[in-house]
This record gives sequence, C-alpha cells and structure tokens, in this order.
Amino acid sequence: MDPADVTSESPEVPRFLKPLPPAWVMAAALVAVAANLRTAITSVPPLLDAIAGDLGLSHAAAGALTTLPVLCMGLFAPLASTIAHHLGAVAAVLAAMGCALVGLLSRWFGDDALTLYVGTFVAGVGIAVAGTLLPRLVKTFFPPHRAGLVTGLYMFAMMGGAALASALSAPLAERLGSWQGSLASWSVIALVGLLAWAPFTVRANPHHTPGEEGPGRLPWRHPTAWLVAGYLGLQSWGFYSAVTWLPPTYVELGWDRATAGYLGAAFSGSQVVSGLVGPLLSDRVDDLRRLLFPAAALAVAGCLAIWVAPETAPWTWVIVLGLGQGAAFSVALVLLVRYARTPEASGRLTGMAFLISYGVASVGPLAMGLVRDVTGGLAPVWVLLAGITLTQAAVVIRMRPDLRRVT
Repeated sequence: MDPADVTSESPEVPRFLKPLPPAWVMAAALVAVAANLRTAITSVPPLLDAIAGDLGLSHAAAGALTTLPVLCMGLFAPLASTIAHHLGAVAAVLAAMGCALVGLLSRWFGDDALTLYVGTFVAGVGIAVAGTLLPRLVKTFFPPHRAGLVTGLYMFAMMGGAALASALSAPLAERLGSWQGSLASWSVIALVGLLAWAPFTVRANPHHTPGEEGPGRLPWRHPTAWLVAGYLGLQSWGFYSAVTWLPPTYVELGWDRATAGYLGAAFSGSQVVSGLVGPLLSDRVDDLRRLLFPAAALAVAGCLAIWVAPETAPWTWVIVLGLGQGAAFSVALVLLVRYARTPEASGRLTGMAFLISYGVASVGPLAMGLVRDVTGGLAPVWVLLAGITLTQAAVVIRMRPDLRRVT
C-alpha cells in the first residue's frame, strides 16, 4: 500500500486525522526502532565470562542471558497481533520500545542474577512485539515493489546495532567500571528509537489502516506457514548460537575480551551488508531459493572453518559466516511479506513463524552451553551448527515461489 493511498479523504478514515508523513520519514522511524532489536542480545557475549564469574553462573546458565530474549521473541510474537488490534500496530511498537528501554536500563542494577534476568526478560518482550510487527507495517505503509528496500534498511539498522553492541560492550565495561553499566548503556539507543517513533504514532494511528481485521487465528493448518517457521527455526538456532558462543570461543583460545568482541562485531557487521543486499536483490528475483541456497552455503563454510582452523584466518571465517546468516534471515523476512495476501495475514504468519522458530532457537545457546560443559571446549559447537545449517538448506528446496499464500 502506497502511503499516498491512505489519506484523510478515505471513507474509512475520519477527516480530523492528520495525513501520514512522507515515506522517507516513516522509513527513518522504522530504522530507529530496528536498531534496538538485537543490542540486548549481542551486548552480552563479550562479557559472558565476567558475568558468569561475578554471579557464579555455569556456561549453560550464562548462555540463558541470550536465550531469554529469543524465547520472548517466540512466546510473545503471537500476542503482538492481539496488542496491535487493541492499540493499533504503530502504537503497539511504541509500547514495545518502552519495554525495551526499561529492561535495558534495569541492567544497571544487575548485581544479582534475578535482577539481570528480569531486566533481560522485559527487554525481550519489547523486542518480541516490535520485531513481529515491523514486517506487517512494511506491508501496510509501503508499496510491494519497495518491500525489499525497506526490509533491507531495517535489517541494516538491526545488524548495525548488533555490531556496535558486540564491539563496544567490553570497552564500555572498562570505561564505566562495570559490566552492568556497559549493558545498561544500550538503553540510550532505545530512548532514541522511542523518541523517533512517538511522532509517527500520533499520525499513523490504527484508523490509517482501513479495513483492519481482528487479530484472528494463527495459520496452524497452513503448510506454507509451517515451512517458513521450520526454516526460520533452523536459521535462528544457528544465528543465536553463533552470536552467543563466537566471542567465548576465541577467549578460550587466549584472546582478550575486547578483541573477541571486535570479532563478534565483524560477524554482525558483515550481516549489515548481506542483510541490506539480500532484500534488495529479492525485489528482482521471483524464486528466492536462488538467494537462500548461497546464504546457507556461506554459513556452513564459516562454521566448518572455525571448527577446523579457528586461528588461521578468523576474521575471514566470521565474515563469511555473517554474510550467510545475514542474507538467510533478511530474505526470510521478505518471505513473511511475500507469502501473505494482506498486512493482517502477514502479521499472523509472522506471529506463528516467530513463535515456533524462536521457541526452537531459544534452546540453541543453552544447548551449546551444555555441549561446552560436557565436552570441555567449544569446538564441537561449530560442527553441530554446520549440520543444522545443512538441514536449513534442505528445507529451502521446498520453498517454491508458487506456494499458496496465507490469507
């Protein structure tokens, strides 16, 4: 839907409502929100050993600090459509940003494990609701031939925020004197997102989306929805496990925390590139398998290289891995738009896909932490992740462009 098509002259929209802002303003607000969707997760791994040492946590329990937001992204994704039905999708994103801000800021007081986990949970709820509704808002406010571009822009912001959090967490901990201060400092970006989104909320209220339906049921009986959910589950397992255990892998090899954090930033930074390019190419490709297969191949190659020769060319390995993971996820977001007939259907498809995929993926960092506790090292983790990504590639075979759309 072109923003110009949604005006105060539409019969479904009361005349006293203000017109929508220009498309570039809406895209900028969306980008400001998207920058917060991974910082709560990627800010933790460079400091994982310090957090575990101070709080007396095992590797599995420490891994739960990245698992918890992912679990929230699964559990609360279906509720996002219900919240959007009552508040309007745009206002729901504003409320979600408020949750993210409060959760991140509370980490300043994370001197005990309970406070840290509760703050992480609250931030995870905000991330879940906002992340679920963004594909729906792309389909609502932007024309179909711009869906890939806008998706690429918010992927760029999301992975850019993730890269910054990974790179700066350890230096910020040294500068601020504590890992608590470092983790809480990312609330500043959440505040920026909240302030950028607030004016958009005033104009783009629920009445600007004529004919909006109720939240409806999730498409449990739709085979396309299950296929997308299965693909996202495998991809997310690999991604969040890699995000969590990449810096600790190199800390175990003798690297200092800051340098290992920079390596994690290179992993996220490479996703900025492929996360933007993948959706842009999707606007020109009918069969998205032509993008999804190369993405999986890159991810497998990166995992195997880290396993076989972690210190031969580590920066190259993580960039290859990041390029594959970034493209795999960003193109999957395009699937959530392309395989739905309406914005509301996109919201329901996203809710179901995120519930299943993030529910499955939330086990990943914890399970890989258990592998570390049992084997005494992180090398086996990368073999397992390569196998999971190969399974992901097998699922791609069935993702034909003529699959039945979710209605």
